[in-house]
Amino acid sequence: MQIKTASVTAVSVSVGLNIHMGKTKVLKYNTENSNPITLDEEVLEDVESVIYMGSIIDEQGGSDADVKASINKARAAFLLLKYIWNSKQPSINQ
Repeated sequence: MQIKTASVTAVSVSVGLNIHMGKTKVLKYNTENSNPITLDEEVLEDVESVIYMGSIIDEQGGSDADVKASINKARAAFLLLKYIWNSKQPSINQ
C-alpha cells in the first residue's frame, strides 16, 4: 500500500495537485498489515470508519453502522413528531 501511496503522490505532484495531510485518512479494510502508511514522511491517521458518498464504511466493510445511524435519525424524528401528534386533536374540515 505504501508503494501505491507514493505513486499517487508522484502523479499528483506532476499534474499540480496537492494532497491535504489533514484530510487524508487510512481505513484498513480486510487486512492483517499493521504497518503505518506515510505521505511525505508523515504517518497518515488510521480510522475505524469513514463516510463515503453518504454511507458509513467501517473496518469490516459492512454498512451496519450506516443502518444504525439511519434508524437513530428516524427514531429522533419520530420522537419529535410524537409530541406534535399528541398535542393536536384530530379535526375534520367541512
